Amino acid sequence: MSAPERIPPRSVTTPRTPAELLAKGELTVRGRIQEASNAALYCTVSYEGQEAACIYKPVAGERPLWDFPDGTLAEREVAAYEVSEATGWGLVPPTVLREGPYGEGMCQLWIDVAADGGAGLLALVESEEPAPGWKAIAFAEVGEGKTALLVHADDERLRRLAVLDAVINNADRKGGHLLPGDEGRLYGIDHGVTFNAENKLRTLLWGWAGEPLTPEAVEMLTGLRSALAEGAALAERLAELVTADEIEATRVRVDALLSSGRHPEPSGEWPSIPWPPV
Repeated sequence: MSAPERIPPRSVTTPRTPAELLAKGELTVRGRIQEASNAALYCTVSYEGQEAACIYKPVAGERPLWDFPDGTLAEREVAAYEVSEATGWGLVPPTVLREGPYGEGMCQLWIDVAADGGAGLLALVESEEPAPGWKAIAFAEVGEGKTALLVHADDERLRRLAVLDAVINNADRKGGHLLPGDEGRLYGIDHGVTFNAENKLRTLLWGWAGEPLTPEAVEMLTGLRSALAEGAALAERLAELVTADEIEATRVRVDALLSSGRHPEPSGEWPSIPWPPV
């Protein structure tokens, strides 16, 4: 992801939470993310002396998807953030639904990518088995009739994201949607095609497929099941963003993960890896 030159934040006297800043601040469009498939605008948001960079995706700039006919991509992005916050893992940057210069849309805090650009998360290797510290994804054609093994790091941050994706039914977890931030944080972005009631999980993070969930993940999922119960705050919030059938399907996925105690495996009914993968 590229953007115009970063605008440094102004000094502040009363710090605001990122979500409050995004929701209440004045949006100023600075440029457009050219490679985005839907309208994605690079902006600054200012409120009571505080300023930050953000991404604003207006609903008016969305292309309709036949298999996601209900609601909007923006609402699904916010729903993914709400579930991420409920996990306690903070895997999605602060995201809100608000009015902007081009109407209602999703507004998400801009993440400055770490200096190494995520080196060490994904790789292509000329072997049939991954090296220690890596997990196999699939073989990929690399030209001239040759193939290479696509691998991802055996990294607990990625493993948490794989669990989140299984919960929200992410149909598009590409390499470019992984943002390593400062202080070792890892974020996932672009969650517009999530929460479908039908199983549509497509991801690069299949390295743990069929393996037992970590005790941490089981504990998180147990708490999430309670948070998704009818009348619970998370369930009420999701009802503003996705359909009742999609919320029920999310409950079913959480129950299935807890029942099996394992990471999901590709169904074999459709391509399990998004295209392009990066």
